[in-house]
Amino acid sequence: MQLVEGLYVAASGALVVAGLTMVLLAIRAYATTRRTAMVHLSLGFTLVVAATTVTTLSAFLTDFNNVKSILLVNSGFSTFGYAFVVYSLISYD
Repeated sequence: MQLVEGLYVAASGALVVAGLTMVLLAIRAYATTRRTAMVHLSLGFTLVVAATTVTTLSAFLTDFNNVKSILLVNSGFSTFGYAFVVYSLISYD
């Protein structure tokens, strides 16, 4: 594994850990407050984590071929994920 690939895995792993932490905190907040904004927040971060996980796995499984397709999937999942995060902030009452 090259240095840049190792750094990519490390950065992806850090994002997954941080994202799953946010998901768990949002679920815990929902259990306490019953605010639906917390459900939207957890869905948003779940999609961001999914984007990172799928992108990293796809990149290594395809030996970094089809980079354009991989980035398209990443951008799509991330965009919808962050849209849920933004909606949770807007709809929070």
